[in-house]
Amino acid sequence: MIDEEKQQHPDPNSTGETPESSTMATENPPSANSSANSSEVADWELELAQAYQSAQSDRSPEATSGASGTPNDRISPMTDTQELLKRELAEAVDEKQGLKTQLQVASAQVEDLKNQNLRLAADFDNFRRRTQKEKEELDVQARCATIKALLPVIDNFERARSHIKPQTDGEMNIHKSYQSVYKQMVEGLKQIGVSPMRPEGEQFDPNLHEALLSEPTDEHEEGTIIQELERGYILGDRVLRHAKVKVAAAGSSVVASDENPDSSES
Repeated sequence: MIDEEKQQHPDPNSTGETPESSTMATENPPSANSSANSSEVADWELELAQAYQSAQSDRSPEATSGASGTPNDRISPMTDTQELLKRELAEAVDEKQGLKTQLQVASAQVEDLKNQNLRLAADFDNFRRRTQKEKEELDVQARCATIKALLPVIDNFERARSHIKPQTDGEMNIHKSYQSVYKQMVEGLKQIGVSPMRPEGEQFDPNLHEALLSEPTDEHEEGTIIQELERGYILGDRVLRHAKVKVAAAGSSVVASDENPDSSES
């Protein structure tokens, strides 16, 4: 029993640990460990302070000034933007004015070219009409020259018809044959616009007629054509050959043309 009590209540002076001693050991660590832990905490706080100071020094002055700057410092970027916009607006206005000037110059050039084109078109139209008129005139002149060369042939056929009197059947056949040629020539002249004048009984017109003789008479009014001496021809409104005629006049009969004194005999 005594041994059991000793085991339950050990001697405080013994080497064994009591509950109180273990508790004190837990609450009060050794002093060496306490000083080591204190130095580690101080080093950690020093590093933290140095890092904070480094972060403060790395912050840009512009960010600091932007956060705590004056109102004038905050207005300055806006003023610069406005000045830039004003310069761009002035450049745009100058560019617009330059384009407007170029447009006016181009419009004037277009108007000038348009006027030149109109003048050229008018000149060309006048040239075309003038050329066409000259061409038609040359064509008429060529036709007139050709027809004039054939008129004496027509005159000879007409003289032959009036003077030749066929007596036999052979002569009549010959007469009909060349008269058919005469009719063919007359028809050809009609197709190209040639027509003979029929001046007898008309008033004398110097534009169409040529008076070779004048004869006094009471049967016709003075100036009336009483006989056609040589037939005249016209082509359209152009006179190919004037008709040579005898005109009624008051007084004695006279020769009106000295160039053909024998025309009355023919």
